[in-house]
Amino acid sequence: MPDHTAPHAVGHGPLSGVRVLDLSAYIAGPYGCTLLADQGADVIKIEPPLGDNLRKYPSTLASESRAFLGVNRSKRGLVLDLKNPQDLQRLLALVRGADVLVHNFRPSVPARLGIAYEQLREINPRLIYCAVTGFGDRGPLKDKAGFDQVLQTMTGMCTLQGPADGPPQILYGSVVDYYAAAMVASGVASALYEREKSGVGQSVGVSLLRSALAMQSARMVWAENEPREVGRDMRSGGITGIHPTREGYLYISANTGHFWQALCAKCSLQALLCERYDTVRKRAEHQAEILPQLHSALAQRSALEWETLFGEEVPCAAAREVEDMFDFPQVQAEELVQVFDHPVVGPYRGFTRAIAFGRTPGPTPFAAPTLDQHGEALRDEADQWREAHPSGQE
Repeated sequence: MPDHTAPHAVGHGPLSGVRVLDLSAYIAGPYGCTLLADQGADVIKIEPPLGDNLRKYPSTLASESRAFLGVNRSKRGLVLDLKNPQDLQRLLALVRGADVLVHNFRPSVPARLGIAYEQLREINPRLIYCAVTGFGDRGPLKDKAGFDQVLQTMTGMCTLQGPADGPPQILYGSVVDYYAAAMVASGVASALYEREKSGVGQSVGVSLLRSALAMQSARMVWAENEPREVGRDMRSGGITGIHPTREGYLYISANTGHFWQALCAKCSLQALLCERYDTVRKRAEHQAEILPQLHSALAQRSALEWETLFGEEVPCAAAREVEDMFDFPQVQAEELVQVFDHPVVGPYRGFTRAIAFGRTPGPTPFAAPTLDQHGEALRDEADQWREAHPSGQE
């Protein structure tokens, strides 16, 4: 396998030597490729002349999109116009030396551009070709644009997130996209592992529909003869949830017997330790009796004080803002935030290393590229390969 270690990379990751061409935009495909970069892959982000649409998203950073920076770390940047014959040939030259290609075009687009899997495997049979779609490559919705919150709403997530007697509610944070990104990274890694045995690449399909339904595997169970309105939500109800305190809000999970006993002891609610409330189901049934007493007790302290008092005896968390995570002791201990140096934004702190590897931790992550930041060198590399192989043969 050729050595495709990025010049910025120092350190050996489990995917060192793997080159990834990232033609995807927005979140699912790009962050999936970032996860591959975290593991040592040399990822080249290939954008159209106007750039990834995520660059244009609203941002309080004046010079760059905060979302783009967070999703595209540790990549080199290259602009190619695939409708331009010369740029298409450059891409094909890069494909011949690549291990992985990821895109999120609708299923009908790649063939028109000349980059469908059937076309690219002819020039690189070892290529792992990952297509990220909204709904897959078959069926009546295959060419419909897919977006995170479209899939949330379509697949029941928003209905179950909202109150029983209220409107559906969106889960903000692009949860479907980020779960799909994890599926991109795991699917590509598995295909690379299989290629080491077979010597042949393959296509890998990831869709937001698959992602949204995979996240609801515990709900996607319908036994024979069950009615439609069977109740598929996994929330235990009652005690488990977010509760008000004297200052701030506190999430509490006290489903098991010993956690429930500890909660009652810490809150001086020993009267609730009786047969009437001795199971999760009973506590859910009688929550109207329990919650006023619990809230009265919680009103005696702040959420942070209760978090300290409960310690390891009652699973809980004070509701914080994401800004609190930058200096959160556990985040610091796990080294999940580092300083990046961006040529336009300057130094900034950001998340890094979603996976920890003991022996092959991977290279030090670097900032997302500016538009075409490494374009000159990468276009020269593609042109030199074409000149050395005018027939397209190795």
